[in-house]
Amino acid sequence: MIRPALMLALALAAPALSQTADKPKLEAEAAVAAPNRSVTKHSGTFGGQKIIYTAITGETYLKDKDGKPGAAIFATTYLKDGAESARPVFFIFNGGPGSGSLWLHMGAFGPKRVNIPNAKDDGAPPYPITENPESLLDVADLVFIDPVGTGFSRALGKTDPKVYWGVTADAKSVAQFIRLWLGEHGRWNAPKFLGGESYGTTRSAAVAHELTKGFNDVALNGVILISTILDFGLEADTQGNEMQYMGTLPSMAAAAWYHGKITPKPAALEPFLNDARAFASGPYVTALMKGNSLGAEERAAVRAQLARFTGLSEAFLDRANLRVSPDRFYKELLRDRGLTVGRLDARYTGSDYDNAGEGADNDPSFYGIDASYPAAMNAYARGELGYKTDLDYISIGGVSDWDWRLGNGRDAYMNVAPYLSQALRENSAMKIFVGQGYYDFATPFYFAEYSLNRPGFPAGRVEFSYYDSGHMMYVRDADRSKLSADIRAFIRRQK
Repeated sequence: MIRPALMLALALAAPALSQTADKPKLEAEAAVAAPNRSVTKHSGTFGGQKIIYTAITGETYLKDKDGKPGAAIFATTYLKDGAESARPVFFIFNGGPGSGSLWLHMGAFGPKRVNIPNAKDDGAPPYPITENPESLLDVADLVFIDPVGTGFSRALGKTDPKVYWGVTADAKSVAQFIRLWLGEHGRWNAPKFLGGESYGTTRSAAVAHELTKGFNDVALNGVILISTILDFGLEADTQGNEMQYMGTLPSMAAAAWYHGKITPKPAALEPFLNDARAFASGPYVTALMKGNSLGAEERAAVRAQLARFTGLSEAFLDRANLRVSPDRFYKELLRDRGLTVGRLDARYTGSDYDNAGEGADNDPSFYGIDASYPAAMNAYARGELGYKTDLDYISIGGVSDWDWRLGNGRDAYMNVAPYLSQALRENSAMKIFVGQGYYDFATPFYFAEYSLNRPGFPAGRVEFSYYDSGHMMYVRDADRSKLSADIRAFIRRQK
């Protein structure tokens, strides 16, 4: 029999013994602070509608099977106040891989945007941050996602961030975030849209695959692709890949037309590009495929047509063996003017150290925007959205050693287009919107057309819209309005 005094002593000792046993666990839990978030209230007029909305800025933890946080995903959510749970939601990200969502956030779809000049260098601060009436908040709640290694998102504790850096690993983490978001906000039965820009279109296909495979399906109403790249083999810059030249020829024709290098210059761009498409997929690629068997007469005829579409001299084209890489084109097109043209947007021009090189020193369409967007995002998030952090916002370049394999270890040239064709075949209500700029060499429009026009894609389920600008078409006011209107109409049709 235990005496009362001994029982009291054991009772007093029990908490101490328990705390000692649980001390490592408690210390481990304390090492990871609660997710850092800010909630603010706002109003604005978008798509002609006055909207009162809540902004939730901050982190969501991704946890492993044991419940341990492995990463903090930073996202900015905009929710229309008083809306029903069936309101559409649009999940948005940029690309890279390794780019934060600031470009689409502060350039196209967020309630505020940075106002920069069209096709010119953005100069020095301050950069105007203005209301964005083209924001899509009138038709959908918006969630801007920064994957691990971008924006304020990061791996936690001793987790190696590289476990999230790969086509499949990245898609799994973003899909996990989306599932967590749907649960937190009670939106499992809402119409869902997924979209991104550049590598963000690659991510869209991979995330759609992760969301819709197996028996825990998260069906999508639509996938929105802006400046699309799905099949990386088409653009592979390697000897013997003739498709790279076929796919970039229409973009070269657009750039040559814009800069007045086509003589005589056609009055309208689109019919000229239709001719360029026909030449690229017909006589041109046929000639390239013949290799050393190409006869002199056919070579001369193709060379003359190639000069007509690219604005380059026949002498240069002959020396290049009818195969002009984009890098050479950026330097050669306006060499006589002492200028280079941009990769992201060939409307931009730049001046190199000298005019004798084979390729451009830098991309004027990137250094023309690379200061204004990070400045605006940092000022807006830390100011109006009230987000407090000592972390740096990583706009681009924060990841390395990306795993491009899709899981079988044999993907020499990664292609995620089949993910989208399968999703369309298995979801009769889903459709795809594709927005492409004519002057974009990073993700040329003809490659997007070719990738999405293959067997397996149901007829009538993919719609294209084109813009008189480049990779980030929203830097041009008219195209930002058009892009917003096109996607707004797409969401309304699909919800």
